[in-house]
Amino acid sequence: MKKETRIWMRELAFYSSLGFSVSLSIFIGLGIGVYLDKRFGTAPWLMLVFLGLGIAAGYRNIGLAIKKSRKL
Repeated sequence: MKKETRIWMRELAFYSSLGFSVSLSIFIGLGIGVYLDKRFGTAPWLMLVFLGLGIAAGYRNIGLAIKKSRKL
């Protein structure tokens, strides 16, 4: 396989996994919030807090991807 093709495939794999990592961070935050709300009876406050943290983590993943793409 040519070097350019390998580089292109590596970048394609990285950017295609970006959507998965963003959605996964949001759902993990949501899951932790729902669990803690059920455990402590504070519905919906902890869910909203951890959902916000999950969204922030998703944006952080996008920012890291942009930073990495600028280095290439």
